[in-house]
Amino acid sequence: MGTSDGTLTAGLGFNHHPSLASTSIHNTSLEAPLIQGQPSFRDVSERISGIVERGPGLWWWIATGISGLLSLMLVGLIGYLFWEGTGVWGLQVPVGWGWDITNFVFWVGIGHAGTLISAILFLLRQKWRTSINRFSEAMTLFAVLCAAMFPSIHVGRPWLLYFVMPIPNQMALWPNFRSPLLWDFFAVGTYFTVSLLFWYLGLVPDLATLRDRATARIRSGAREIGTRIRQVAFGLLALGWRGSNRQWKHYELAYLILAGISTPLVLSVHSIVSTDFATSVIPGWHTTIFPPYFVAGAIFSGFGMVMTLAILARLVYPISDYITINHLEKMAKVLMVTGMMVGYAYAMEFFIAWYSGNDIERFTFINRAFGTYAWAYWTMVSCNVLIPQILWFKRLRTSVPVLFVLSIFVNIGMWFERFVIIVSSLANDYLPAVWAYFRPTWVDVMTFVGSIGLFLFLFLLFLRFLPMIAMSEVKGVLPQAETH
Repeated sequence: MGTSDGTLTAGLGFNHHPSLASTSIHNTSLEAPLIQGQPSFRDVSERISGIVERGPGLWWWIATGISGLLSLMLVGLIGYLFWEGTGVWGLQVPVGWGWDITNFVFWVGIGHAGTLISAILFLLRQKWRTSINRFSEAMTLFAVLCAAMFPSIHVGRPWLLYFVMPIPNQMALWPNFRSPLLWDFFAVGTYFTVSLLFWYLGLVPDLATLRDRATARIRSGAREIGTRIRQVAFGLLALGWRGSNRQWKHYELAYLILAGISTPLVLSVHSIVSTDFATSVIPGWHTTIFPPYFVAGAIFSGFGMVMTLAILARLVYPISDYITINHLEKMAKVLMVTGMMVGYAYAMEFFIAWYSGNDIERFTFINRAFGTYAWAYWTMVSCNVLIPQILWFKRLRTSVPVLFVLSIFVNIGMWFERFVIIVSSLANDYLPAVWAYFRPTWVDVMTFVGSIGLFLFLFLLFLRFLPMIAMSEVKGVLPQAETH
């Protein structure tokens, strides 16, 4: 029998498999240990659980208060939008999609790294994922919630949004399966559901650890109301987990199955989002390169946000031994590779426009680079292609301040990529008589700021009440967890 915190089986990682164990032993002889400080299983539980059990610092209250106010502002702006209509945005003829859909694609992309780290890197046995998978999965959920909000409020008559769901009704009204809005509904809905299951399943052993620690404190005479609440809440959420060999066997099988189900979603969700554009006839959108281009961009932006949050978490919590420079360097390498893939896609767009022989396509891309939106295009290229080239130098990709600044530039650049794709193509379409320059209103800007506030507010609540690092999985990569 094991324990609820996985000290016998050491959590995920399938360490009982001899080939995997030998691979890990070989790797640890070549690389620095993933977890520094040589912690024991107990040390891991104490360090990570202590963050949840201790009261938050002053910085947490300040950050949560500010992000909470921004979230309330977002609610107020959505109410104002419903009352006045979408005219309060900068939408016009011909730019019918502006910051709303730009923000939607941006937030969906941010959410991609969580599934990639959880599913694909798990299947590839990349053990460095264990320190960052928990909060990257949480980031995915919160980003998808922010993303789903924008198409919902963009439709103009949100009270009819249920039309996208195949609900039997007296009007014999059925969804239009040729509508990209419907594709987005199923893609984002499926992605959120599977990501939530994956995140919760990984939490179960750690919730049981927190439950047992609260129970032990109560038995030792502690009478704090918070301890009693944690015992009851985590006891319910842990689903009766006791850490037996049988439970670990079923747990690992379920985790493996969910990883297999989630892997196609990494490729399919943003591919479906890209077909919102690729299936149209708008110049600059009607291209088959969009699905792989969007997927690479989503992974790029997602890892950028993971790096931003990981560095901030290391700054305010005692977890620098768990999220080490080694982890940050590996994420930097992923950023460098996906950044080059995005740069290749940028170049291929121009090549395809030239090779097609279509004068309108040629004009669209020349206008992007040298027309009225050239400032946005070159901001995108600088942040996504040029600046990440510094990651070729080990000294720079192992510098925490450099990586933090770089991750901010990546987030900025990927937002501008979506803006350039959407707005520049719509503003200069087939009819020059209606060409117009898009200018966002204060409602556009503050709605986006409010969505950032909502994302941070949810993430801060997660940091406060749930373990940000998967204790059971971290224990599985410690030297004492190896099978000899």
